[in-house]
Amino acid sequence: MRRFGGPRREGVRYRMRPGAYGVILAGRRALLALTESKGEEIALPGGGIEAGESPLRALHREAMEETGWRVSPIRRIGVYRRFTWLPQYGYQAEKVCHIYLCAAGRQVAAPSEPDHQPIWVDVALAAEVLSGAGDRALFLAALRRAGIST
Repeated sequence: MRRFGGPRREGVRYRMRPGAYGVILAGRRALLALTESKGEEIALPGGGIEAGESPLRALHREAMEETGWRVSPIRRIGVYRRFTWLPQYGYQAEKVCHIYLCAAGRQVAAPSEPDHQPIWVDVALAAEVLSGAGDRALFLAALRRAGIST
């Protein structure tokens, strides 16, 4: 599995934290999540898979929580790993990020996570503004799979 970011550090205990994230498209626009509490981080909508939850169920829940939009997953694009500190949980995590290509449905609510807001970005700019290297790489892979050029 491909890794983005720094390697696993010796002597650090990591908790496994799988997550599901969406490359959510409507034509040539991508729906991203702006997280203001993290210094204006821009990421693919998504997040942690809870115990007993499938990746697709987590993707639907997280996209709704972060953007208020319903999504329609089309296909799984890939998976990557990163080692990171999760300040909201207070632990080091080995994140395993499952990425799905999705079509945007419709916005049915405001984001329920107070520090998140949905933003629409042209696909040509989206990979440049995404904060994470893994998100950027798999976003571009999703565009290639969808036959969309930047």
